[in-house]
Amino acid sequence: MTDSRTVWLPYLPEDFPGRLPAELTYYYWDGVADFPSDPEDVRFLVLPPVPGEEQKILDRLLPRIERLEVLQVLSSGHDALEPYLGLLPPGARVATARGVHSENTAELAATLLLAATRGLDHFFRRQSARQWQPRRFPTLSGSNVLVVGQGAVGTAVAARLAPFGCRVVRVARTARDGMDGRVHAVAELHELLPGADAVVLCVPLTDDTRDLMNASRLALMKDGAVLVNVGRGELVDAQALVREVEHGRLRAALDVTAPEPLPPDHPLWDLPGVMITPHIGAFTHAFTRTSLDFILRQLRDYARGETPANVLPLMADAR
Repeated sequence: MTDSRTVWLPYLPEDFPGRLPAELTYYYWDGVADFPSDPEDVRFLVLPPVPGEEQKILDRLLPRIERLEVLQVLSSGHDALEPYLGLLPPGARVATARGVHSENTAELAATLLLAATRGLDHFFRRQSARQWQPRRFPTLSGSNVLVVGQGAVGTAVAARLAPFGCRVVRVARTARDGMDGRVHAVAELHELLPGADAVVLCVPLTDDTRDLMNASRLALMKDGAVLVNVGRGELVDAQALVREVEHGRLRAALDVTAPEPLPPDHPLWDLPGVMITPHIGAFTHAFTRTSLDFILRQLRDYARGETPANVLPLMADAR
């Protein structure tokens, strides 16, 4: 054990766009290889962004990092960490990457909505069968789209949809008047859903948002409406969604599911009217660049003794 402030990074120091703080000691660790140094020395850990493996990494590491001060994740949410928060060393802080990858996620949300609205999944199936069968689908122009969640992702989604000529209705936890117009409260969904041609979910998973789109709210959506989810799979009652799609009432485009990965025998895979991407909203070629920029800022704050950005309130209050 040493007294140095050791940092484990999933990127090599030379990959960063600027100079890392000299007063910290750095080691590269991908989450799979042997530990690069004594885990008891680790003060700042950037959790390797290995989709679906975060819990395995934490199971392996948490019993050994008794001096950890900051656990930095590169996802916007922290729901996968919930079972581990009580296992962190006293005083440890957890920081997310909220807002860092919002542009990429918003781009995918808009893509999924446009593709589902125009029935591209239907035509891709016809393409695989070499069938030339024209069919009419709706257009975004003139449609009403509820964007639920007005954080960084939801705001970026709304900005991308407006040029398509649709009417964007913004929804957040509480109602307010924003720079871009009225923001409705989630409590108003029962009034808003019947008039929506599409609903885009961009909220984080919390106790209040779990099953946000339950059976009763899905039933309020109009026939032929599209549900897009780029938040978390647990926002939607999957069984109720399957029933609505099976009956031909709704269409869905999902970047997140519950559970993840989606089991091979899950009915959502084969339902006509459903598009699925494997939680790739943030994962573009820009992910590494934006992550490196963000981590560098976080490390500079940490080295100066300042609180890094996006520290979870619960952990910050415990200091």
